[in-house]
Amino acid sequence: MEKQKQTNCETCVYYVYDDDYDCYTCLVDLDEDEMYRFVNGSNYACPYYRLDDEYAIARKQ
Repeated sequence: MEKQKQTNCETCVYYVYDDDYDCYTCLVDLDEDEMYRFVNGSNYACPYYRLDDEYAIARKQ
């Protein structure tokens, strides 16, 4: 059984605020197939998801 990856964009390190567009955007450049699965799939598991853990560096010190 394969472990399901996270898909919550709001907690991803690549989900950042873009001042030019005045909204949040994803920095990952998805290819056409990945974008199709993301937009049309109800259970898309993003392979690029990385938790935006602001305190990870502090815990290592």
